[in-house]
Amino acid sequence: MDVEGLVEQVVSGLGFELVDFETSPKGRLMRVFIDIERGVTVDDCATVSNQLTRVFEVENVDYDRLEISSPGLDRPLKKTADFERFAGDEVQVRLRMPIGNQRNFIGVLEGLSEGVVRLRTDRGEVAFPFDEIEKARLVPKF
Repeated sequence: MDVEGLVEQVVSGLGFELVDFETSPKGRLMRVFIDIERGVTVDDCATVSNQLTRVFEVENVDYDRLEISSPGLDRPLKKTADFERFAGDEVQVRLRMPIGNQRNFIGVLEGLSEGVVRLRTDRGEVAFPFDEIEKARLVPKF
């Protein structure tokens, strides 16, 4: 059974975006990170938790603990749509393989086109394939 697909279906059905889904090595703990344009409230987390609990019971999904939360100010960027949506924001990116002896970049996200992410850094513009990104996050502004 594709638990992540099930979670995505429930979360999007409730009007939220599934940002990330994590499980512990044996699947006993499930963490679901949701977002919505207006911001996630505690009531939103409770709503998603209650719905997922019911669905997991019907689908016989075995787990010990379920955690629902917002992705936080340093939201991870996972999907290509995230790189389009957050264009203009400052991001931190870690690549799988270095470019010129550098794997970590911080800069303003210029966007994504034809599978290439563009980032404006202090040293100029950097471009790399979306598939080469190991990890990417928004940099919080205080």
